[in-house]
Amino acid sequence: MSGTNGDESAIAKNLKAMEDYALPIYSKGHLAVVGEWLAWPVIRQAGGDSHSSNQFTEYQYPVAHRLLEKCDAVLRIPGESKGADIEMAKAKEMGKTIFMSLAEIPDVNSGL
Repeated sequence: MSGTNGDESAIAKNLKAMEDYALPIYSKGHLAVVGEWLAWPVIRQAGGDSHSSNQFTEYQYPVAHRLLEKCDAVLRIPGESKGADIEMAKAKEMGKTIFMSLAEIPDVNSGL
């Protein structure tokens, strides 16, 4: 679980770190999407209520992988994360573009 050992405050900190990229990515003409944003409704409907629930384990990565199928690219933000490493391996397997920094993401607003 991303190296957080299920610590909800550490998980919240990691989620905030991902969300902090939403506006800068949007400013470049793209939309940032975090897998957990889409996974939690599924997890809750299945009866899960925490990152340590069986439902989280059952649905988090399958939801993230379905999302990844629809994404053009992935940004790997700094920091240790087993979950991010899993997603990067999956993205590479799928032939997705992987950016390692915000600066690498093209600004598609040019000429608008």
